[in-house]
Amino acid sequence: MVLPPSVSQSGSGESVTHTLEQGGACKRQKKIPAGKEPGPPEEQCSRFRRLTQLLAQGRPQTAGDLHEEQYHRCRDCGESFREKQELMAHGKVHEKERRYPCAECGKRFSCPAHLKTHQRSHTREKPYSCGECGKLFGYLCTLTTHQRTHTGEGLFPCDECGKTFTSCSDLSKHQRSHTSERPYPCAECGKRFNRLSNLKMHHRTHTQERPYPCTECGRRFGHLSTLVRHRRAHTGQRPFPCAECGKTFTTRTGLSKHQRIHTGKRPYPCGECGKRFGYLCALTTHQRLHTGERPFSCAECGKTFTSPADLTKHQRSHTGERPYPCAECGKHFSQLSTLTVHQRTHTQEKPYPCAECGKSFKYLAYLAIHERSHTGERPFHCAKCGKSFSNKSALTRHQRIHARAAAVDE
Repeated sequence: MVLPPSVSQSGSGESVTHTLEQGGACKRQKKIPAGKEPGPPEEQCSRFRRLTQLLAQGRPQTAGDLHEEQYHRCRDCGESFREKQELMAHGKVHEKERRYPCAECGKRFSCPAHLKTHQRSHTREKPYSCGECGKLFGYLCTLTTHQRTHTGEGLFPCDECGKTFTSCSDLSKHQRSHTSERPYPCAECGKRFNRLSNLKMHHRTHTQERPYPCTECGRRFGHLSTLVRHRRAHTGQRPFPCAECGKTFTTRTGLSKHQRIHTGKRPYPCGECGKRFGYLCALTTHQRLHTGERPFSCAECGKTFTSPADLTKHQRSHTGERPYPCAECGKHFSQLSTLTVHQRTHTQEKPYPCAECGKSFKYLAYLAIHERSHTGERPFHCAKCGKSFSNKSALTRHQRIHARAAAVDE
């Protein structure tokens, strides 16, 4: 059986014509320039031969057949790698051969077109838009991959769970979640990772490398995602709004935590007393009440605290710092919570309603005292006569009666 010629791209970007000869051999008809041979012809044509065998057998081409041996190929020498990160690491071998450096980061490229494409990582330029949903992309290949999510073409399904992916390498990474394969060990501590990119990020915990600087303030970060979040502090961007109340957040995690206020979800229980918390950090701080641990000490007076936030608030009593000004009257406060409470004197806001009678209060403490008028609870007892009161100030006023009587007796 004779099949028509097939055209593919060589590692250097040149067109190479394949023709199937007798016996299934694959002949490369275009000559590769000297010094640019990617490897033996039988290695280069293995994928083409595989496809022709499938066609000869009358078998349909599946995503697995077409991309069974898909690799990331080096443009300089033709060597192939299973993962993009491995190709990037290999690229350093050719650094000296690359005559076009990036003025921003110093990375070098073999041709001006590759340099121009790379510079978009600094300028954030995204010239390619999806006609279906309008999403913008910096690279044409990324747009092409994205468009498959709309068309469903060329998707790679996982045989284990049926989940689909837009690239063979993404499928390969996903499959490790089923096999628990972790092929990338850390040479420093032996910890293993399922992706090379995760290993590279982990390495920074040993080297303390922080390759991502903020152009605004100069602060450096170990991860690009951390830098992106940090930049929002300068731009004021808060891209995650709460659907319930409209409040916006700089991170998805911040939004997720906030939403627990509306849902009442408290996923973190204390193993000691059973009390539940909406945040893990709140549980950790609470547990120190049981253990007696107070690991945060004031360098000025030696007083200890259960949380760094409490220590920071305390230190302002030494420094006199009041970093929270009221926009209405200019008064400054040492704590944000104190400023929030103060602002209600201007707005007359009463955000705490009584579930029993509907009366609203400026302060949560006032609501708690009021609710005792419905429940009859009187938790403050006089040690002298045993009389009880619904709030502490009433007990304090009562105790003055005993103090005055004692003064008269003397």
